[in-house]
Amino acid sequence: MFRRAHLFFTILCGGSTAAIMIFMSLLYLRVSEGNLRTSRYDSFQNDIGTITANLEQSTYVSMQWLARLEAQNDYIIYVTDNGVPFLHNTLSGSLDSHSQELLSESLAAYDTGLEVQILSPDGSSYSGIWHVEYPFTSPTTGDSYYASRIDIEHGNSTTLIMILYSLSPLHESIRRQRALFAQIDVTACVLLFVFAWFFTGRLLKPLRENHEKQLRFVAAASHELRTPLSVILASSECCRDASEEEREGFFQTIRKEGRRMNHLIDDLLALTRSGVNRFPIERKPVELDTLCLNTYEAFEPLCQNKRLTLSLSLPDTPIARCNCDADRISQVLSILLHNAVSYTPEGGSIELALRSRKEHRVSYEISVTDTGIGIADEDKPHVFDRFYRAEKSRSAKDHFGLGLSIAYEIVSAHHGRITVQDNPVGGSIFTVRLP
Repeated sequence: MFRRAHLFFTILCGGSTAAIMIFMSLLYLRVSEGNLRTSRYDSFQNDIGTITANLEQSTYVSMQWLARLEAQNDYIIYVTDNGVPFLHNTLSGSLDSHSQELLSESLAAYDTGLEVQILSPDGSSYSGIWHVEYPFTSPTTGDSYYASRIDIEHGNSTTLIMILYSLSPLHESIRRQRALFAQIDVTACVLLFVFAWFFTGRLLKPLRENHEKQLRFVAAASHELRTPLSVILASSECCRDASEEEREGFFQTIRKEGRRMNHLIDDLLALTRSGVNRFPIERKPVELDTLCLNTYEAFEPLCQNKRLTLSLSLPDTPIARCNCDADRISQVLSILLHNAVSYTPEGGSIELALRSRKEHRVSYEISVTDTGIGIADEDKPHVFDRFYRAEKSRSAKDHFGLGLSIAYEIVSAHHGRITVQDNPVGGSIFTVRLP
């Protein structure tokens, strides 16, 4: 399921980003190519304007000047005087069959596509010099050109100058630009999909871990519920053929296992509430020293029965009240002390301590220290996970591995922290820090 989701979100994320990038690249290419064509056409028109201005100031057309124009600007120039080609065209070899055909096509494009009439300021026709620029494509070769027709009239003499500029260099530049952008887009798409694969994997990792935790939680809860239920069903079956004295023993077993199931279900419901909307917390000013004292007195008989030494350490001076839920914090202390009693052998000691810290603001620290079996380093990061029990020996105890999870949720709901560390003399130290 998660693998398909990973692939789907990779394609969705990478594909949408790549599509936007390609669209923007095409848009940029369209604008860039349009600007290149416009810029080159404007440059061509400016050159023709300069040439026309030079022609107006000159009484004749020099072959050296024409040759220099062709060489410097990659132009093709045809000049005729009353229909007779200039010597320049003959010497340069620009009157071969191909050139003649190109000249005829450019003139035909002018004649069919343009209607030019040059008027004097008073609206009457006059003799002089004028020019027209236009693009055209050769029907024979398919090559594109910018063309300019310059007409010069001197009395009865008419000089025609055709200047052609091939767009092949411009098209080649555009093709190179397109190829470069295609390479960039392909490389970027590959990198985007690689990034999307790792990025969506990181996003799905918490969901995958949470799903796995849910599966483990359901499996563990089913296992824990099945055990007392099996005992209850077996005891109820045995009650049919048992004597009165034996029935009483079976009834006691059923009641014991029923209470055990009830305790487990209460813990499960508490964790369910914490997962949906955290624990309902009713904050009010609480005297933590009094709360610790009450918890100490509640657990003192249990410790005496197990021959454990339970001690209480409180600040020498009165401390400010803590804004918290007294019942929930008392539940946390009961969980920690109950674990300490369960996993500390006879003759051991347990200490409940309260301290107040004044750093940036007042905070409170409650610790439960025992001399029990302790917790291995590799197990410490998991002790607050649901149904987690580090030692196999712990599974024999009347614990489901939910108490510390509930304590963690309660402390988190108070915006506090709960941690565990080793006791230097053996055992564990659980510390609750409350703001």
